[in-house]
Amino acid sequence: MQTIKVVTLNIWGEQPPLEPRMRGILAGLKALDADVIALQEVRQIKGVLPNQAETIAAALDLSWHFGIATPWGGGDEGLAILSRFPIVDRLQRELPHATADERRILLGAVLETPAGPFAAFTTHLNYRLHHGNIREDQVVALEDLVASTASELPKVLMGDFNAVPESDEMRYLRGLHSVRGQRVFYQDAFERRHPSEPGYTWARANPFTQRLRWLALDRRIDYIYVSAMRKDGRGVVNDCHIVLDEPDQDGCFPSDHFGLFAEIQITPI
Repeated sequence: MQTIKVVTLNIWGEQPPLEPRMRGILAGLKALDADVIALQEVRQIKGVLPNQAETIAAALDLSWHFGIATPWGGGDEGLAILSRFPIVDRLQRELPHATADERRILLGAVLETPAGPFAAFTTHLNYRLHHGNIREDQVVALEDLVASTASELPKVLMGDFNAVPESDEMRYLRGLHSVRGQRVFYQDAFERRHPSEPGYTWARANPFTQRLRWLALDRRIDYIYVSAMRKDGRGVVNDCHIVLDEPDQDGCFPSDHFGLFAEIQITPI
């Protein structure tokens, strides 16, 4: 095993039209044949909606790890990591500025791959446009858990960060901005492969975004971050592109977000 394929997608919970959207999500993820899938806005409502991560994992024959972030619609909303490899450790941390109505978390899983243990993480940060200072505190906190998780292989941090690449909180993760006198460095997988492209994942081309158009459209807010490249070639981003960005024959998109796919070198070249 030389590379690992990962996908991140905000699945938009139970928002209508749910049935065709779920068909599109399942078909798209099956076609991508990823090793690891990170999902945000995963919901479960007792007697109404089974856990969506469990549903998707069962359909794709994957292991899964779900963490509750916040109450939603009489049930729960959270994050999930799905994996074709066994999950040998499960991690979760509450992020700063949690409230009763809006609690954000980092979810992690250590996976036993043929190349060794692989650490994958997903998150979903505060969404309001003026919450940059909150997101800055959140990325500092989540990076602490990512950094403290032992792994000989490259690490991957994925999700809906609700911030554009130019924001201080995203520049911090790319080593371009200091917070509290410290810096970190992760590769922005999409930027690595497409440095001159906008890469919108919250796009006006998707009519579902019109329901929240006050949040500003045509933004890149979903990311796959990869730990730094190593001299032996581990961590090289071989591919990254937007996925699940096409409607079905009736014009229905899988979600209000587009997804992101990356293939990462995890063995020496």
